[in-house]
Amino acid sequence: MIDLKTRLGVLGPRVAVIGHDLLMVWLCWIGLHQFRHSVMEQAPAFSMFSVETALILAAQGLIFWRVGLYRGVWRFASVPDLMNIVKAAVLGLLSILLVLFVYNRLALVPRTVLIAYPLLLAAMLGMPRLLYRAWKDHGNIRLDQAAVRVLILGAGQAGETLVRDLRRTGAYDPVGFLDDAPKLRGSQLQGVPVLGRVDEVETIAPETAAKLLVIAMPSADAPAMRRVVAACERTGLPFRTVPRLDDLLEGRSLPGELKEVAIEDLLGRKPVMPDWKAIRAWLHGRSVLITGAGGSIGSELCRQCARHGAAQIALVEMDELALTRIENELRRDFPNIEIKPVLGDCGDSAVIGHALRLASPEAVFHAAAYKQVPVLQQQLREGVRNNVLATRMVARAAIAAKVGTFVLISTDKAVDPVNVLGATKRLAEMVCQDLAGSDSTHFVTVRFGNVLDSAGSVVPLFREQIRRGGPVTVTDPDVTRYFMTIPEACQLIMQSVAIGSQQAVYTLDMGEPVSIRLLAEQMIRLAGKQPERDIAIIYSGLRPGEKLHETLFHADERYRPTVHPKILQAEARPVHGEQLAAALARLTDGVARYDLELIGTALRDAVPEFAPMEASPVRETGATIVAFPPRHARLS
Repeated sequence: MIDLKTRLGVLGPRVAVIGHDLLMVWLCWIGLHQFRHSVMEQAPAFSMFSVETALILAAQGLIFWRVGLYRGVWRFASVPDLMNIVKAAVLGLLSILLVLFVYNRLALVPRTVLIAYPLLLAAMLGMPRLLYRAWKDHGNIRLDQAAVRVLILGAGQAGETLVRDLRRTGAYDPVGFLDDAPKLRGSQLQGVPVLGRVDEVETIAPETAAKLLVIAMPSADAPAMRRVVAACERTGLPFRTVPRLDDLLEGRSLPGELKEVAIEDLLGRKPVMPDWKAIRAWLHGRSVLITGAGGSIGSELCRQCARHGAAQIALVEMDELALTRIENELRRDFPNIEIKPVLGDCGDSAVIGHALRLASPEAVFHAAAYKQVPVLQQQLREGVRNNVLATRMVARAAIAAKVGTFVLISTDKAVDPVNVLGATKRLAEMVCQDLAGSDSTHFVTVRFGNVLDSAGSVVPLFREQIRRGGPVTVTDPDVTRYFMTIPEACQLIMQSVAIGSQQAVYTLDMGEPVSIRLLAEQMIRLAGKQPERDIAIIYSGLRPGEKLHETLFHADERYRPTVHPKILQAEARPVHGEQLAAALARLTDGVARYDLELIGTALRDAVPEFAPMEASPVRETGATIVAFPPRHARLS
């Protein structure tokens, strides 16, 4: 009974629409004939109800149904719906010609009626739909007296859509647009006037009594966004932005949502667009294992794999809270994917062996690593154990399990390393390169720079310092870093794997480096504060292992383009297996005995380009800083 009521509730409006359209067809056909009869006195009389009109209604109705005219909803009638109506009218004319030719060889059908028919019918069908939508839109405007007056920056399609959404809520009153296009000056969108240029917002906002600014420029690049944000900041008013298309598609934002301008929107490089078709073709139906699955990169890799076709994902994570969080998220958002959580250290051979047997993966993403530069300068033993020896453990286990692809997540700090993080990640790359002779397992290394908003990175640190009222600490006024977002880093990883070269080292063309001082100043402004006036910035000096500017490319690694324009492939430098094995044996011995001197010496020997950089200026920390012996020093 409920199903019958539901069906009747759906069919009722549709039957009414069909009846309306057929009535319009009848009125159009009869009206054109009557008009011609009134103009030409000698024209024969035309019957309003006949076999001919019945055939016309049947032919035109069938065309309406075939072109999908009744799959649309009048409430949301738009330009595509009007184009569909025009298409139905033209095809309907052709079908009428065919039917009448068979019926009576087009006898007594004036050519003027045939010419005017599709034009008049399109107007008679389209006008009621547009009027209905306008009536519904007007009826949905429930403007509260306390509605916030909004000034919109950007009079494009996003701005026009935003006006509709704001009016539906009733809590916002759009009072004007600002746009730099001269042709829009003085025009109106949805009845809202374009008042001036974006850089005039400081003057126009008080004139309109606006209380909120909304940036409706989702396709604007970073320099344009910085200019617009600077203009908004001068007004002293709060400002928001509409989400970008990729944020909507990836589920990071909701349609119609207004969000705060993020620091990612202001960085100087456009996001890399991956070849999703190639990624899905490689990943579809596969089982994958991800180490460090609860971390910033590991958890996003889990989401990317789940979103783009993986059938099963094994999660290896030593932090129980992080493992629980990513497991629950994946089970909630991707219920059809089999999730295999494993709690434990991937440097434990029993843990990684159990995970490989449990999931039988076709690819392993090794994201587990210690990555905090200042911490690893003080914790050399754990840096080597986790970043080097655990990597070797996982890679060997993958070969033994005949895993098809092993992916090492590396860093740009592995290029000409000056700190423990860079040296250990470079040594991990060398370990994978030495193992890459396996016939069963392809080894891929992916390097990228700093990741925005990853755990322990500079952005959440600055955000917390700003929340506390400052000061914001920057190591040096001249320091720069390359940045990318977490989703972009993981897309790079997926794209690099999909390229499929054996024993490959991939890096991203990351554009221009970002000044950390300017990054701090911009984040302070986004928080509604002014640098140095509301929030102080202090310079603490470079810490041990830090350098002013990172290097993306090594001089001895010849780089060549790949099928993706923003991904480069490096030619791996030679690795001497015997020397590497000897160095790893000494590192293993040093880790077992917690001999920092032996570990430091062996690491320097294993990575010849490693040139440890001391802090500037030297600060007392109370912690043990590893002193690396000179390169010529050797232990007996």
